[in-house]
Amino acid sequence: MTEGKTFILKIYRGSPGNQYWEEFELHRKPYLNVISGLMDIQKNPINREGNRVEPVVWDQGCLEEVCGSCSMLINGRPRQSCTALVDPIIKETGSTTITLAPFSKFPLVRDLIVDRSLMFENLKKVHAWVDTDSTFSRGPGPKVNPIKQEVMYALSTCMTCGCCVEACPQVNEHSKFVGPQIVGQVDLFNMHPTGRLNKAERLHVMMDEGGIADCGNAQNCVRVCPKNIPLTDAIAEVGRDTSLQALKDLFSFPQRDVDE
Repeated sequence: MTEGKTFILKIYRGSPGNQYWEEFELHRKPYLNVISGLMDIQKNPINREGNRVEPVVWDQGCLEEVCGSCSMLINGRPRQSCTALVDPIIKETGSTTITLAPFSKFPLVRDLIVDRSLMFENLKKVHAWVDTDSTFSRGPGPKVNPIKQEVMYALSTCMTCGCCVEACPQVNEHSKFVGPQIVGQVDLFNMHPTGRLNKAERLHVMMDEGGIADCGNAQNCVRVCPKNIPLTDAIAEVGRDTSLQALKDLFSFPQRDVDE
C-alpha cells in the first residue's frame, strides 16, 4: 500500500439517545492501526463534510492487547482496536471504509466508550481471586501438573475486554447470563490449588439464575476472543462440575463436612 492513499473511518458516535454516524477521511500509512486513526482524528477533528467537530472519545491503555480497554465493534465484529491494522482490514473486506461502533451489550457512556463495570461485579460474585491469610511468604505452593498449568495459563490471559460478552447471543436484556468470561474465570480459580478451597462457593453461583445453565453453547465467544482462550472447554468443565456439586449437595451432610 502506498503512502498518500486515504481510507474512511465511519464512526457511530454520540451519547445515549443521540447517536449518529460520522465519517472521517484519513491518510493511509504502513502498519497504521485503528487507534492511530482515532488519534489522527483527535489531533484534527474535521469530518468528511469539512466541519470541525468534537473529537471522538474512546478507551485505551496499554496499546498492546493486554489491558482490554480499547474493545469496540470494528466492521461489526468485537475486537481490540489496538491490534486492528487498517491495511489488512481493507484487503480483507475490499472496502476503504471501516466502521467503528461501541459495544451494544454494555451501557453507553459516549462515542466508543461503554461501561463494563458489570463484568467486574460478576467477578466479585464468583470470588474470582485466591485468598491469602497473611502478607508473609510461606514458601513454594503445591506443585501443579504441567498440563494443567498450560490450561490455567490460557485462562489467566483473560483481559476482561468484553468481546466474548458482546458476541454471546445469550447476553441480552431478557437474560441474566453472566457471560463466557466469568465461566472461564470460575474454571481457572477452581483449578488453582488454593483457589479450589472456594470451589463450592463459585459453583453455587454458577447454579443460580444467570449461571452455566443459561449458556446456549453458540460458541461465538471462542471465535472472537483476542487471546484464543478455550472458553467452550471451560464452559463444559464448569457444567460438569456444577452437576457433580448438585449431587454432592444432595447426598452430603454439611454438618459432618466441617473440619473439626
